[in-house]
Amino acid sequence: MFIETQTDMWSLKATSAVLAPTPDFKRFNRFGTTAHMIWFFRRLCGFGPPPAKPNFTVLCIGLEGSGKSSLLAVLSGEKYEDIPPTIGFSIKALMFEDCIVDVKELGGRESVRPYWDRYYAGAQGIIFVVDSTSSDENLKLASNEFHKALGDPVLDDLPLLVLCSYQDKQDAKSPSQLQEILEVNLEDGHRPWAIRGCSIQDRDSIKQSFEEFNRFLLHPTNHSKDHSNNKDFSRL
Repeated sequence: MFIETQTDMWSLKATSAVLAPTPDFKRFNRFGTTAHMIWFFRRLCGFGPPPAKPNFTVLCIGLEGSGKSSLLAVLSGEKYEDIPPTIGFSIKALMFEDCIVDVKELGGRESVRPYWDRYYAGAQGIIFVVDSTSSDENLKLASNEFHKALGDPVLDDLPLLVLCSYQDKQDAKSPSQLQEILEVNLEDGHRPWAIRGCSIQDRDSIKQSFEEFNRFLLHPTNHSKDHSNNKDFSRL
């Protein structure tokens, strides 16, 4: 029986934060805080409130142990040690400079994967995580699940990011090798995509991959036929 769990629900992390100075209540008594002063002058000068950031919902899928939960934890600044496997699904909201991405991570166990398609509705992008150190047998299984998911009509043409995890390991296969093994060949389609290497030991590798993926979400038509960057595979 499939049991849904909602761990780390709406854990919101910002990539940077600016601390406002302590307000001088004697000076700004009428407005209470510096924030109110800023709001007042924006209104006085004809400026409205700052525009809301675009919000996207994306799927994060992959076999059990591929590193999905750990990568998301590192990106959001949380501890990743001893993270339990996701049984059903979890949602984590990640705040970037230009958008907010709600990542719906689906568990990768054999008993859970048949139910993935129940959570496809409403997705605006796909993140597929593969363990770069996987055995040939597991990589074949990952390839089957990868193509099964991408072949679902609900996910047709959605932006795609393939994350090759554990690139810090000596036996890790490169993204170019994994592209061939997974048979990632989408050049003739309209789906913007990228395949990138990453590691929980290198937060920047995860952040940069997400930032590229975010550009697909924000400007999908600009990337629908241009996948030249996907030929540049960097190893850590």
